[in-house]
Amino acid sequence: MKRLSPIAALLFVVLLLQNCKKDTFTATSYTNNTLFALINDTTWTPDTINASITYNLAAKTKIFSFSGIALNKEVNISVTQNNAGNTPGFTLGTYSVNNTSNVVMTYFNEQKNAQGNYVLTQRGTVAPGSGTIIITAVDSVKKVITGTFSFSSKGTNYDNNGNFVSFYNANIFSGAFNNMPYTFVSN
Repeated sequence: MKRLSPIAALLFVVLLLQNCKKDTFTATSYTNNTLFALINDTTWTPDTINASITYNLAAKTKIFSFSGIALNKEVNISVTQNNAGNTPGFTLGTYSVNNTSNVVMTYFNEQKNAQGNYVLTQRGTVAPGSGTIIITAVDSVKKVITGTFSFSSKGTNYDNNGNFVSFYNANIFSGAFNNMPYTFVSN
């Protein structure tokens, strides 16, 4: 049996590797939406947005809160910082729903009330460990804030007699706010 010369072997390996090249694809997504999320796998972009940072001098707390409403759905989120300074910014970081009231996340959707009118009604609650907001950028001069959020709101549905009907679960994932304008209030 004949052996390949070192040059022929190298040429064989190079040709083999050349045929094994993998294609690489890169995808980039851009959005101009100020606030959006996936609610139960459906894209939700509110048409009404309110955001603020409020400093309370007596309690020395600062609360960043925002809400968005569209398509008969509403998302509300607030984060409280204790021992905060009276400045229009907010500390960057990850804030999670836990056993304190420092992070509150609520989800509302349209339900028929006892009078037969449709109103936005809170759907379930967000349990400790089921929600996170990450604040990644704040421009306290322009008063805009950027970050992400996700949470799961769970509850139980009962009939008019108080009998169990079903469980309810709303997944609000891949939420983001991009350069969302906010007002600063100090009281």
